[in-house]
Amino acid sequence: MSTTAETGNVTGTQDKDYNIIWFVEACLSNALRLETYIQDAERAGDSELADFFRRAQGESRKGAEQGKDMLARRLAAN
Repeated sequence: MSTTAETGNVTGTQDKDYNIIWFVEACLSNALRLETYIQDAERAGDSELADFFRRAQGESRKGAEQGKDMLARRLAAN
C-alpha cells in the first residue's frame, strides 16, 4: 500500500476526476460481462436469471451514463 497520496502530480488527473473515470469504466465493463451472463442463462433456459442479469446490466449502463454526465459537467467547469 502506498503512503503517497496521488493528487494529479503523477497522472495529470486529479483523484476526484480519475475516480469518476474509473467508475464509468467499471460500469461499462460490468455491462459487457453481464451480456455473457445473460447469454449463458438463456442457453440454459433460465429466463428468470437472464432477466435478473438484464436488470443489473441496465443499472450498470445507467451508472455509466450518470458518471459520464457528471464528468462532462465537472470538466466543463474547469
